[in-house]
Amino acid sequence: MLLLLLLLLLLLLLLLLLLLLLLLLLLLLLLLLLPLLLLLLLLLLLLVLLLLVLLPPPPPPPRLLLLLLLLLPLLLLLLPLLLLLLLLPLLLLLLLLLLLLLLLLLLLLLLLLLLLLLLLLLLLQLLLLLLLLLLLLLLLLLLHHHHHHHHHSQ
Repeated sequence: MLLLLLLLLLLLLLLLLLLLLLLLLLLLLLLLLLPLLLLLLLLLLLLVLLLLVLLPPPPPPPRLLLLLLLLLPLLLLLLPLLLLLLLLPLLLLLLLLLLLLLLLLLLLLLLLLLLLLLLLLLLLQLLLLLLLLLLLLLLLLLLHHHHHHHHHSQ
């Protein structure tokens, strides 16, 4: 009975762990998609700027150069941000892995504890059995002895 309960408990724990894993995976996917979306937005922005520059009847090159010079610092500012965003999922992944490891360790500890408990219970049962056997033996001896005694007195 106890064994069944413990097994059920373990199953529940495993299910929880699986759910957690799924959630973490979803989170990771979202985080991975975020930089991509930002990149797309940036590209769109660049396209729009290019269109704005190119659409008017052929402008003199200086203007384009000027625009590029203006854009350059902006790009330089955005690059670290993008890198950070790209690295963020990796960092999170590492954190999540650590968490998972901790959870697994906890689970193992729990398992060990349960096993110990089971062993103790088994030992207890054995001890009880031994005690019962001893009691039975004593009773038998006493009865036998008594019987013997009786025989003598006749």
